[in-house]
Amino acid sequence: MASGIRDQTAIVGIGQTAFGKGLEDSELSLACQAIRAALDDAGMAAAEVDGLSLFSMEDGREVEVARNLGFGDIHYFGQVGYGGGAGCGVIAHAAMAVATGQCNTAVAWRARKRADAGSRPWAQVSQRISGFQSWSRPFGLLRPVDEIAMLARRYMHETGATRDHFANVALAFRGHANRNPNAMMQAKELTREAYMKSRWISEPLCLFDNCLETDGALAVVITGADRARDLRSSPVWIHAAAQGLPPQHQVMTNFFCEDPLQGPAWATARKLWAASDFTPADVKVAQIYDAFSPLIPLSLEGYGFCGRGEGAAFTEDGALEWPHGRLPTNTSGGGMSEAYVHGFNLILEGVRQMRGTSTAQVENADVCLVTSGEGVPTSALLLRN
Repeated sequence: MASGIRDQTAIVGIGQTAFGKGLEDSELSLACQAIRAALDDAGMAAAEVDGLSLFSMEDGREVEVARNLGFGDIHYFGQVGYGGGAGCGVIAHAAMAVATGQCNTAVAWRARKRADAGSRPWAQVSQRISGFQSWSRPFGLLRPVDEIAMLARRYMHETGATRDHFANVALAFRGHANRNPNAMMQAKELTREAYMKSRWISEPLCLFDNCLETDGALAVVITGADRARDLRSSPVWIHAAAQGLPPQHQVMTNFFCEDPLQGPAWATARKLWAASDFTPADVKVAQIYDAFSPLIPLSLEGYGFCGRGEGAAFTEDGALEWPHGRLPTNTSGGGMSEAYVHGFNLILEGVRQMRGTSTAQVENADVCLVTSGEGVPTSALLLRN
């Protein structure tokens, strides 16, 4: 899929709303605000957009967005499923549509209102259990955090990972958020002592191992190479993209396959690197999906930054921290400390790193890995400048 689009398209505009809890605007309104900001950033008119790409969970549908923003004829529209696994796939689909001539310029976005606990899919889940969830939720795995806690316990048992390793992740991302004025946790510092004393959400995962449920929206504008070079901002090239769904996979409860600790990241990474001119050694900054801290060591292994079972040790000695870590990761604070908008904020931070405008800018970074959710059918991007 991805080798055919290598560097043929670029992200030329990014936009976002404020992040917070209890924002008054609807998801549709937030989506339109973010898309408008992205078009302004690109210096493009709404009439130039003829492609739309979004999460299948989006509440503001294509027709409402197109009508409210004054788009003309739309020639490509597509959706990607599996929630947090969709983000990079949404970009990949838009890039494929542009590269193959289905449309000339596409916008991709995610708008989300999840700060209210009653708005989350697992609220009152006992009334609508069906399918694979009927094998886990009646036995206590009610929320995503419960499902990942089970996986984390298995990872700790097999590899020797400890809570200190998970704290390495939380502390690195909080430190990055403290530099980011748009981050929800910008003013809230975190210490290892506070991490260790925090309450359990689902043991062995504590409060600070979890992402921030957030209201907000983000969007990007994608266009072809020739048009991209004429626009206001330097283009950030979509070098490679891939999606992955491994054999025997079971969404979020991948406990029963041959190796539960080799999730969709492994399948995605094989395709991504095969379609790329780069290797993990070329990546100096990464934005890795972090709904929960154990997903980071699992993804570090899956995308080839270290060997199987070595992800927890990789986080030691400040490896994930800006500016001196060997792989500064989630440099805006990520889902755990900037905002959790299904990982779409990681894509915008990847663009900022390639533009040189991050609040935790990695010197001489010219390639950025961005990933979507581990534990579900997922996707990833390699961006370059």
